[in-house]
Amino acid sequence: MKILITGYLGFIGSHAYKHFSKENDVVGIDQHDPFPRDKFDLVIHLGANSSTTEKNIESIMRTNYDYSMTLLQRCQRTQTPLIYASSASVYGKTTTFSEGVSCRPDSPYAWTKYLFDRHVLGEYWDKAPVQGLRFFNVYGPGEEHKGAQASVFSKFPKEAKEQGTIKLFENSDKIYRDFIHVNDVVSVIDKFVSVKKSGIWNVGTGSAESFQAVGEAFSKKYNVLITEIAMPSNMESQYQYFTESNNTKLLRTIGNYKFTNPIEWIEQQ
Repeated sequence: MKILITGYLGFIGSHAYKHFSKENDVVGIDQHDPFPRDKFDLVIHLGANSSTTEKNIESIMRTNYDYSMTLLQRCQRTQTPLIYASSASVYGKTTTFSEGVSCRPDSPYAWTKYLFDRHVLGEYWDKAPVQGLRFFNVYGPGEEHKGAQASVFSKFPKEAKEQGTIKLFENSDKIYRDFIHVNDVVSVIDKFVSVKKSGIWNVGTGSAESFQAVGEAFSKKYNVLITEIAMPSNMESQYQYFTESNNTKLLRTIGNYKFTNPIEWIEQQ
């Protein structure tokens, strides 16, 4: 199978590129690369400006929405299936994370993902399937380059080694996230290669863990103390205090799947 992966230098993209290259002819491109003229059997679109604090709306719209629309039109024209990365951020501040609920995006990033999802859901795709995967909080090796956008699974070990402490937001025992390992994300993408219908699916573990529990697991592992800090003011208005994927539709589509437990993963590193 000949596969095109956008964003192949990014966190999820690099893992996907490595995985699919084992048994396929894979071409990877980044956002500044020209689009190849080859005919592909599948396009996996993982490239995006993933900064949830990006304020340049015109720039992030061009990178995330406009580019995705161009890619979608090309895939339909060439009858090429498209699997693309959406995000759980489209749901906004809610306690219900099911594909059929109303979305409340709070950041320019979330809006770019929601607008593209909305277009996908509003059309009937008869040329080739279009599948949006709403990733929840992805963690794992290889995200160090993301800097401030990296998950706590990257930040906490770095803080422990360099500063001798782990910094947690105040009231982290009340902040819950559905943390999903990047290997599980790639495995789910692989399962969708054989799915022939269009739509939107959540991709999380279906179980939320508190930042406090994650911080304490790293604190124990590295034998360092936890320091509580205030949440930066630029994050407060759009911050999700709870995410937990409703996996009913996902598991109905791909079958049963055992996701990595984040606390167990920390202990095994």
